[in-house]
Amino acid sequence: MTRRFLHGLAAGAAGTTALNAVTYLDMALRGRPASTTPEETVHRLEDIAHRPLAPEGSGTEAAGNRRAGIGALLGIAAGLGSGLACAAARSALPRAPLPAMGLIAGAAANIGSVGPMTALGVTDPREWPPSSWASDIIPHLVFGAVTATVYDMLED
Repeated sequence: MTRRFLHGLAAGAAGTTALNAVTYLDMALRGRPASTTPEETVHRLEDIAHRPLAPEGSGTEAAGNRRAGIGALLGIAAGLGSGLACAAARSALPRAPLPAMGLIAGAAANIGSVGPMTALGVTDPREWPPSSWASDIIPHLVFGAVTATVYDMLED
């Protein structure tokens, strides 16, 4: 069980790296800015907890920098958690084809990141234009493919 757990974490880390690479490539090619939704999610949590991230207050540069860092860390946590979900899914579905496992891992990562943002009212995927869907789905599909492939390679 420990081996599968570690392999899931490693696969999730590889998938997260691939997702970030595809996202940054998209930003570079299209000249689009980084998404602010991770920081907005952290800010919403900060408001709910009534605890500013800096002693000087919520509107300071230090608080904004902490939001950016925590938002990125939450993305990494979602990726690692999705790697664990991939490991659990592979254990439950040992004969599932690799593409199906990739879709499961990609969906887990997408739900793990967009779900909390939607629940907190930061975003509403029902209102996204096609370009936003592409900016979200394509990196998560790459995440899933890399995560499932790395997991299966580690398990072999």
